[in-house]
Amino acid sequence: MTLWSIRPYVRRLGTVVGVVLLALGMMAACRPEVPGLPALAARLDGTTVSGVSSGAYMAGQFHLAHSRIVTGAALIAGGPYGCAQSVYTRGIFGPGSALINASRAINGCMGNDLAAWGVPNPQQLAEQARGFASEGRIDPLDTMIGDRIYLFSGTKDETVLPEIGVAALRFYERIGVPADHIKRVADMPAGHGFIAEAKGVACSTTAQPYINDCGYDQAGDLLSFLLGSLAKPDAAAKVERLVFDQHAFAKDLIDHGLAREGVVLVPERCRTEAGCRIHIAYHGCRQSRAIVGDTFIEDSGYGRWAGPNRLIVLMPQAEASTANPYGCWDWWGYTGTDYLTRKGPQIVAVRRMLDRLAAAK
Repeated sequence: MTLWSIRPYVRRLGTVVGVVLLALGMMAACRPEVPGLPALAARLDGTTVSGVSSGAYMAGQFHLAHSRIVTGAALIAGGPYGCAQSVYTRGIFGPGSALINASRAINGCMGNDLAAWGVPNPQQLAEQARGFASEGRIDPLDTMIGDRIYLFSGTKDETVLPEIGVAALRFYERIGVPADHIKRVADMPAGHGFIAEAKGVACSTTAQPYINDCGYDQAGDLLSFLLGSLAKPDAAAKVERLVFDQHAFAKDLIDHGLAREGVVLVPERCRTEAGCRIHIAYHGCRQSRAIVGDTFIEDSGYGRWAGPNRLIVLMPQAEASTANPYGCWDWWGYTGTDYLTRKGPQIVAVRRMLDRLAAAK
């Protein structure tokens, strides 16, 4: 077949490609614009962070990466920093590394099936963190000595077992956080989820939307421990719920795993007054807006405390994908080998969000 003889087929292919590109362009044009994250002249120092499940691991990772500005972290149904990182993946790049880590994550950092093989090993994980700090990949560990750590494990949680929460406690002890700066709540018959008052499924249940009604205001308790004395919730203290474009903070990041939209809760006073503090709240697996709507945002209770305490609550969103089917935050390396450090794509993007919130109005 000569080049001339296939010319009609090439023309047809060109027409099909053109139609497809036109359709894609029309879809993009019809997609509504997502607003940007506002500059609010917020404080960077004194930032706090919390998370549930994969969000708990992410909260711990972000804290260690940026402990110069983060002064407290709350891990709900999570475990110690770097738990899923296998020694066998340090020289491996690509999907194979994440697969090996994922197996370790499930069996040793959620279940306790690898305890006989020393997984998790808080002392070893503390040494790994010290190594990262000495290499400048995370902030120095001595910046965490005065920080506060809140840890929660439900006695009915069969997804991330309470023993894994104990390993998180031992990890923080081994990196030098004083005992009186750590609060561990581990006596509540809760399933796997974020704990609330009069919201969600029955306390001992593990089911979507992973908000458990245990008659306990977890948001208020952890914020009070991390931040100190707080003003009580006041309906008169108005809080805006703003949806913003997350991809604006990830344009140069590959495989970042972020959804297009994130949410931030902004007290009315923070629109006019500089110096509001910031709290980052990470959802868990199968708990993003794309999966459960605004349930975590509304029913977790963070918004009740935001207004009267001039606290901006940043609620970034992870996105489900082939490598991450449940929309989890990256705590096993699906975004790349830097996921535990300041160069991790998700850590980079969220730090940029903080910088934007702290920018001059």
